[in-house]
Amino acid sequence: MARRSVVLVVEHQADCPPALLGEWLEEAGCALSVCRPYAGDAVPGDLTAYDGLLVLGGSMGAGDDLDHPWLPGVRQLIRSAADDSVPTLGVCLGHQLAAVALGGTSQRNPVGHHVGLVPVAWEPVASADPLVGALTGARRAAHWNVDLVSGLPDGALVLARTPEGGVQAVRFAPAVWGVQWHPEIDHRIFEEWAAGDREECERLGIDAVALTAEIEAAADELVDSWRPLASAFAGLLAVKVASGR
Repeated sequence: MARRSVVLVVEHQADCPPALLGEWLEEAGCALSVCRPYAGDAVPGDLTAYDGLLVLGGSMGAGDDLDHPWLPGVRQLIRSAADDSVPTLGVCLGHQLAAVALGGTSQRNPVGHHVGLVPVAWEPVASADPLVGALTGARRAAHWNVDLVSGLPDGALVLARTPEGGVQAVRFAPAVWGVQWHPEIDHRIFEEWAAGDREECERLGIDAVALTAEIEAAADELVDSWRPLASAFAGLLAVKVASGR
């Protein structure tokens, strides 16, 4: 019997857990090793003990190293993953960290928070992608972000955009992907984030209560859309394990 794939999960803060994405990966046969550097865990120096890397979201920016001194180590892990073809998925902040680690840039969203359900506009090349190729029927995703990828590394391939043209999903390297949305969250996590950012939501005129209700109403759609992302990622890991790489 083949061994289980082991995924290193970098969790940047307690209210940004792997949540549904973690559950789906475990259901697909993966074992998760969660690193919580905000709680004192050391970021591993390399990925030799792991088959894949999942970098989650957080309220910090991709270059906020002074306040979050583990970020350079995470960016180095992403570079190592790209060099060694270790399947890697970055979510929101993780997506931005992947961009910066591999030579791109990120910045504050000039319009402030980007929150709620956002349509996903897939690029034609997405249908042939080994990670998201089976997902192009997905039409909406949950967002909560204040930063975005503003410049792509050389060779990066945009897989999905917002209706306004912003980058939503990228294949940064042959084995490194990032998504700006949050496939892992449900309405309860969204509601918790809204409560923690209430004043900013009010300042920007964001009706967090209505958006939370909208995400709750779309729960089945979101699960049907994004559970296959975990399955596809687990499939890439299984191929890596079977090949002995």
